Amino acid sequence: MFPILLLLFILVPIIEIGLFIQVGGFLGLWPTIALVLITAFVGASLVRSQGLQTLMNVQNRLQQGELPAQQIFEGVMLAVAGVLLLTPGFMTDALGMLVLLPAPRAVIAKYLMSKMVVKSVGGGFHGGFGNQSGFGGQGGFDQDPFQRNPFDQRGDNGNTFEGEYERKDDDDNDRHKLN
Repeated sequence: MFPILLLLFILVPIIEIGLFIQVGGFLGLWPTIALVLITAFVGASLVRSQGLQTLMNVQNRLQQGELPAQQIFEGVMLAVAGVLLLTPGFMTDALGMLVLLPAPRAVIAKYLMSKMVVKSVGGGFHGGFGNQSGFGGQGGFDQDPFQRNPFDQRGDNGNTFEGEYERKDDDDNDRHKLN
């Protein structure tokens, strides 16, 4: 992963500098700077409107009792598109605009979801986002992962989750109100 990131951090600025030189030679300095600023402002406003629309879609899916996995992916992709559009450069602007369009964004989100697998330890999700059979079955949404039999000998595969809790009773709250 590190070599890929290093290559991107070297190649993207070189390509952007080359594009700036070409466009600047054709349009001139100030029109090129104005074009970069306009794409940043237009991109930011489009990301905002598309982000609000995606948020509303997520809320609608949640109200219907569905898992809005694709809409969540699209929201993350909109954030990436916003960063690409705010980054000065023509190549990053083109990529940001591509992700900003609903049809390519949906295709990319479906592809990424097909590559993602969600796993948990000790009950919970056992499938991937791309799994067409849903999340039912062992460890699905139909079970409460906190209601386990303490005498169950299946074990937890060596994974232990530690935490702290504080018990609060209504009597303690009433006592503090009286003082």
